[in-house]
Amino acid sequence: MMNIAQHRVGTLWCEAMRTLTAMLVDGPGKWHVGEVDLDPPKDGEVLVRMVASGLCHSDDHFATGDIRTGIYPYAGGHEGGGIIEQVGQGVTTLRPGDHVVTVFVPACGRCRWCAGGQQNLCDNGRRMLAGSQLDGTFRMHFNGRDVGQAGCISTFSQLSVMPAVSCVKIDDDIPLDVACIVGCGVPTGWGSAVRAASIAPGDVVVVMGAGGVGMSAIQGARHVGAGHVVAVDPVPFKRELALELGATEAFATVAEATDFARQHTNGQGADSAIVTVGVATGDDLAAAFTAIRKGGTVVATAAAADSTVGIPVSLLELTMYQKRIQGALYGMGSPAREIPVLLDLYRLGRLKLDEMITKRYALDDINNAYADMHAGLNIRGVITF
Repeated sequence: MMNIAQHRVGTLWCEAMRTLTAMLVDGPGKWHVGEVDLDPPKDGEVLVRMVASGLCHSDDHFATGDIRTGIYPYAGGHEGGGIIEQVGQGVTTLRPGDHVVTVFVPACGRCRWCAGGQQNLCDNGRRMLAGSQLDGTFRMHFNGRDVGQAGCISTFSQLSVMPAVSCVKIDDDIPLDVACIVGCGVPTGWGSAVRAASIAPGDVVVVMGAGGVGMSAIQGARHVGAGHVVAVDPVPFKRELALELGATEAFATVAEATDFARQHTNGQGADSAIVTVGVATGDDLAAAFTAIRKGGTVVATAAAADSTVGIPVSLLELTMYQKRIQGALYGMGSPAREIPVLLDLYRLGRLKLDEMITKRYALDDINNAYADMHAGLNIRGVITF
């Protein structure tokens, strides 16, 4: 049964906050404000009051149409920091007042992937685009229609109901408007370097794209001891910040980075190339493939349009040079472990998060925020409620 404190929180919410503001898309186009109705949490679910949400490029794909969801309208946002307001029946790991970072894959803890320490590949990942909660039903409604929730969580909303397993409890002293970016972009980039690229001390690493994910990959590569961390981005201020965050060199083009890598590896090429551009193409992966040495690794981290098929690389070179193209979801890490570890590194000053947040926005300014991102003005934008 719900205790008295939980009951009071739930009652106040039901009476005063049933209708709330969320940012929706109805298909390719701009985000718009929707006054949505939100059901209370069911068994195994929690109600979270959002404090901040990172503006991940992945959410922008729903507005541009590069990625389509299974239901519209769709409430975006998957990189959140908030406070538990209410818990449903059966929730024992969280309680009202807990500070949490959201996770866009609600790991079940039982499938072969979770059992093997790969929460990022949990079978519940199929819910990322389905829009429903784990039981197949919906908690958010707009004008009588069910609303899909991004990754079951929808952090572009004042309040959100989500599975309890979509929340990782964090210490209260870490600002939620900073911690929120550890919900996706930071561990995705960090793990792409630390895990997916298999970087060894002294390696030459090329990071293509110096946004939030790319900056995190740069910091991860530095952390594991890469000798040269080469940032690639056409935007000057991003190259400058990349050098402050751990890149040893920065170039405007992949061709320049490839030439540099060859000059420092007896003509062989980089040990690895991590693709963290905004929207990946086959040509981006081909350029990364050209940049690496025999036995090197290309890490495909950036999302591509769902219609993109094919990478124009030499199959003979793939075989004879024993190169590897490695996909990476959430940096190949388990969120329940990654989030606390990365926040500990932040506390120790070994992971720079504040420096990656370029600007904070109000919720209804989201279209301008993404316009800034496309214009190259942001490393990471954050919505604050």
